[in-house]
Amino acid sequence: MKDYEFSDNKILQSWHKNAGEWVNVIDRAAIPSRELITNRAIIEAILAHNPTNVLDVGCGEGWLARNLAAKNIDVYGIDAVAELITEAQHRSGNYQQFLTTSYEDLDTKALGQKFDLVVCNFSLIGESATEVFFQKAGSLLNPGGHLLVQTLHPLISCGEQDYTDGWRPGTWEGIEGNFEEAAPWYFRTISSWVDLFTQNNLVLLSLKEPLNPTTGLPASLILCGRLTTTL
Repeated sequence: MKDYEFSDNKILQSWHKNAGEWVNVIDRAAIPSRELITNRAIIEAILAHNPTNVLDVGCGEGWLARNLAAKNIDVYGIDAVAELITEAQHRSGNYQQFLTTSYEDLDTKALGQKFDLVVCNFSLIGESATEVFFQKAGSLLNPGGHLLVQTLHPLISCGEQDYTDGWRPGTWEGIEGNFEEAAPWYFRTISSWVDLFTQNNLVLLSLKEPLNPTTGLPASLILCGRLTTTL
């Protein structure tokens, strides 16, 4: 593949094209691992910290925001894909806030507040966008606030390729839907994920690996960090 096909811009192009079909897939509950394991895992990880307000980064059509709002948590959702934000607003009514913005443009002035907890649920798949987000994460958190990231488990998602950071071609394999070209994604090792936390004033508190009860293998990786300084 040509180099230009592996970029953060290519990720956004793919999601703009596939946003509508993604909503259909979520509505059909067509991703078994989400229904069986990872949705519940991230909700439980959030609730363990008893936040009063949460920023959902890469909120998509808003399923997580709606679930948290039902538990009396104030949720603000952001996503770079306007079609997904429009869907989230439509489904959530006026009781939640949503904003179309890239991770690079995200700041507390646009949001008008800081948060007890920021969550990224399978939404950090780029290279520079992820690094820029981590550099900004502390400024989005209240003192002592937490950042939660759920991502594909590196040891499982690595497959037969070398266990080193780098771009990988995307795939919709295992998801039944009428998708166009899949977005590429930037693979990170576990140690690279840890470095993103520790290099950005976030103490890594926990690293969890929700297991698939059928395979006995990790379905995802959930990392939790706490802000160490007031930015």
